[in-house]
Amino acid sequence: MKKLTLMLLVLLVMGTVLFAQEITGLQVIENVYSRPTGNDQTADLTMTLENSRGDQRVRIIKQFVKDFGEMEKKIMFFVSPADVHNTAFMNWSYSADGKNDDQWIYLPALKRVKRISSDTKSDYFMGSDFTYDDLGDRQPNADSHTILREEELDGEMCFVVESIPNEEEQMYSKTISWVVKDKWIGKKKEFYDEDEDLLKILTVKEVENIKDYLVITISEMHNVQKDHTTKMELKNVKVNTGISDNKFTERMMKRGM
Repeated sequence: MKKLTLMLLVLLVMGTVLFAQEITGLQVIENVYSRPTGNDQTADLTMTLENSRGDQRVRIIKQFVKDFGEMEKKIMFFVSPADVHNTAFMNWSYSADGKNDDQWIYLPALKRVKRISSDTKSDYFMGSDFTYDDLGDRQPNADSHTILREEELDGEMCFVVESIPNEEEQMYSKTISWVVKDKWIGKKKEFYDEDEDLLKILTVKEVENIKDYLVITISEMHNVQKDHTTKMELKNVKVNTGISDNKFTERMMKRGM
């Protein structure tokens, strides 16, 4: 009887270990990448920049996002303050492997739309702690992913995944993500610089269920080396409202909302 009990215990432990090993780091990141977010989304975005002295600058943005199947398009219009009013940013992300995002910015002072080149995607966006590259969608196959461990974060069990770029000359030597099991929400992400020192930390503060879609409504990027923080807060989020395809054009960037 004791031998039978011991054998059942061993089989149970082995089964648990095998189950835990069924999913790979790539699959975890693919699940995050492909998590349903609706056909389109509109929101009011408040971007708050805070330096090491606690001084703040607040920017109000109107954001539109639409899924076109093989690509996702996003456009942002700066509403205030006056020095950035009518500035616009547009990002097209592609699902095809190896196809990089296309990005444009409209600067009203110059009265022209400027394409963001691959050489400048590591630049910081409008004084924030997000680079242009951070604002796009990085394809899962662009990195090699390894599950380091499973860990509880804020009461939720997460896969902790290390991602190392497959190509050289990337801004980040690696990232480490805390992904909530079953929800496939990236709850926390650490970014490491070229010397493999911690550069910044992205933390998801709030997630809302809107029409059965999980939407990240509050997130915060903290540059630990500069002690500078950018908080992103979405309000008045609306999903599946039928945004026109024509919203995502250079013409609309110049015209505004």
